[in-house]
Amino acid sequence: MGSQKWSRRSFLRAAGAVGTAASASRGLSLARVMEAGQSVAGMTPEEVAQYEFYWRQIQMDFELDRTIINLNNGFTCPTPRVALESEFRYTQMINMAPIFYQYPIADRIETIRVRMAEEFGCAPEEMALTRGASESLQIVQNGLDLKAGDEVITTEQDYPRMLTTWDQRMRRDGIKVHRLQFPVPTTGDDLYQRFENAITPRTKVFHFCHITNLTAQLFPVARLSRLARSKGIVTIVDGAHALGQFPFKLRDLECDAYGVSLHKWLLAPIGNGLLYVRKEMIPKFWPLQAAPEQQDDDIRKFEAIGTHPWGIRAALGEALAYHQAIGGERKAARLRYLTLRWANALKKHPRIKILTDLSEPAQAWALAAVDIEGIDVRDLSKFLMDKYRIIVVALVGGAPPNQVFDYQCLRISPNIYTTLEEIDTFVGAMEDAIKNGVPSTQASRESTPQNGWYV
Repeated sequence: MGSQKWSRRSFLRAAGAVGTAASASRGLSLARVMEAGQSVAGMTPEEVAQYEFYWRQIQMDFELDRTIINLNNGFTCPTPRVALESEFRYTQMINMAPIFYQYPIADRIETIRVRMAEEFGCAPEEMALTRGASESLQIVQNGLDLKAGDEVITTEQDYPRMLTTWDQRMRRDGIKVHRLQFPVPTTGDDLYQRFENAITPRTKVFHFCHITNLTAQLFPVARLSRLARSKGIVTIVDGAHALGQFPFKLRDLECDAYGVSLHKWLLAPIGNGLLYVRKEMIPKFWPLQAAPEQQDDDIRKFEAIGTHPWGIRAALGEALAYHQAIGGERKAARLRYLTLRWANALKKHPRIKILTDLSEPAQAWALAAVDIEGIDVRDLSKFLMDKYRIIVVALVGGAPPNQVFDYQCLRISPNIYTTLEEIDTFVGAMEDAIKNGVPSTQASRESTPQNGWYV
């Protein structure tokens, strides 16, 4: 190349050529999913959900440890190979000369913002790309102007990190936080009435989950959002377990702010999230880190964190492409099919209690909760791991002094790479526990997260 003068653009093109080998495997992965999709083009999502040849092609795209059965995919999901390789490729490129590469890659993120907004139903200028649901939600929780005596209505089953954020605002600003309790499962009407009855002249915020991380209780987001707006109340929704698990459009929820962890059900690399804020509400929230005044109404003010992990963010594009190649409707149908397979097999046992409403397709997909009467779920969780190498999470709910709505359960969350054999092994293990009991150990009880930490 001799004395050729290199521009940043030409250098990036050359670097892209170097990555051809990595791109080849990426192309094969997506090509296989697309080809598999063509083979089921005439089927309904429910029919595809039961077509094992199709899902076997999907399962091949993940690097998994099949010596264990992971039924706690609601925590953080494995990323498909196509997105994982993309993360590595972008990170490796940046590492060659960060000052040279990171800003051009940052510019490409705008393309991902547009694609994400189109897929999930909002304007690009309403979507900030963050590092996860906790960051997204804390931006708006801490960014809203509240004064002493103002009230927030949330629930006892909201994510503990978010409840801790409101607790800190109580200590810092003197606000009041009303934590509603409710039975599981319950109905959308019941939840609506509990929020409506809790409103006072000082209520400024509704904060609730789209679907809880504990028992997969679904909330009537649009109804609650309309109620709140009619009273001048801001709605903040925790969507960590919703987006990517079942289809919906953000604009249809009618809420003011919505936070998501994309490393859950969208299968993006760890460290990806989003914050949706209705355009007219953007100026009402202060950003996490200081932004200039001219950005007051710019969604990008919520993305200011200093130096970004641009390789992780850029890989979101491949995770989105993978999700689109499968299709949100097919994915949701498969998740529901896997859940109903174990739930229908177990619910015939009189000691089994399902704490999730599985009666309608619009009520439950991959997350569901189950309990065996007479067995402590902490001991049951340890038994499943020790004897069958099955990973689940045991949850113990209830908030003193009001113990009316106590519950205990295993939260079961398969994903699209979960096999029917793994589901059936779980069913057999639970039937073993029902028939023969499980060892009781104090250690397992002391190590269990209360109300869902880290799940």
